[in-house]
Amino acid sequence: MGAGPAAGLPLSELLVIDLTRARSGPTCVRQLADWGADVIKIEPPPSSGVQATITGGRHGFDFQNLHRNKRSLTLDLKAPEGREVLLRLAETADVVVENFRPLVKQRLGIDYETLREVNPRIIYASISGFGQSGPYRDRPGFDQIAQGLGGIMSVTGLPGQGPVRAGVPIADLSAGHFLAQGVLLALIERERSGEGQWVHTSLLEAQIAMMDFQAARWLIEQDLPGQAGNDHPTSIPTGVFPTADGHINIAASGQPIYERFCKAIGAPELIERPEYADGQSRSAHRKELNAELAAITSTRPSAEWIEDLNAAGVPCGPIYRVDEMAEDEQVRHLRIARPAAHPELGEIELVGQAMQLERTPQPPQMRSAAPALGEHSDEVLTSLGYDDEAIAALRERGVV
Repeated sequence: MGAGPAAGLPLSELLVIDLTRARSGPTCVRQLADWGADVIKIEPPPSSGVQATITGGRHGFDFQNLHRNKRSLTLDLKAPEGREVLLRLAETADVVVENFRPLVKQRLGIDYETLREVNPRIIYASISGFGQSGPYRDRPGFDQIAQGLGGIMSVTGLPGQGPVRAGVPIADLSAGHFLAQGVLLALIERERSGEGQWVHTSLLEAQIAMMDFQAARWLIEQDLPGQAGNDHPTSIPTGVFPTADGHINIAASGQPIYERFCKAIGAPELIERPEYADGQSRSAHRKELNAELAAITSTRPSAEWIEDLNAAGVPCGPIYRVDEMAEDEQVRHLRIARPAAHPELGEIELVGQAMQLERTPQPPQMRSAAPALGEHSDEVLTSLGYDDEAIAALRERGVV
């Protein structure tokens, strides 16, 4: 039984134990919960006093967005009775997700090998800061630290201004998405082998993977990428250009698009200029070309350029604030903001999934908002065979 009706969703047959905190682990679990998995979120009991979270208060936007479509069970995993409850849950679970430091799960006695003994089919999914082994294994992991180690801060920002972090926690988010993909791969493999396995990634591995062509640039050609500001690092002209009332993005790289662009802005002579004749030349003369283009684009309003350039087959678009993004007609058409009903907050909107399955679409709204602390403790414990007296005893001892 999940947090609301999940029938028809792709993962509705899965039971997931969520041991995660902060952002990377919850991001992984959110992928599974949104697509129908019955997720039981394990949290410290109120008596522990351990309720602080870097994602804000329970009714805050961040917590609500990360933990929708879940049930909440409070459990003291340091207590033998709490560990016993977890092991009983693991007997029938499909997936366990955690993002403790690597040694913590061994210390608690809830590592993969332990859970595998009670359920050989279990998929055990882990995120760490820097990997489950190696010289940095035991270091505390944090998104910005991974951004620095992973190289992205060296290529973000304006040339010469020093390292700049990405505006979203890209290491956390990408690690969560990669781990969710790993879980699905392991579930598919389990259909063939009948066995579960340990799946893991780290903030560092995810961040390096997100560097993609910038990392390959170095690995293959030893071409060291640097900060390029709003310009694309290799495809010119692609960047931010001034208009009469603001700025727009234009991506006119590649010869056919560049030629269409020059004609659309009334400057066909730029096609024949030797210093701009091909991609390599335009890259070498980036500053001069951008200055000439800016002098032209600044003469008309953004909306006019966007309409005319798109009509000419030149990729371009506005540069929105978040509120403007939310009101854009295409964004609203995609319905990525999904409603959820919260018993105290009322009707709220959360950021939905970025993929669509045509035959098994997402529900029109979230099945539930983030649960209250321990909201489903009695429900889950009863399903495991604990009677009222046993549950009351666990509460009295501060285990739940």
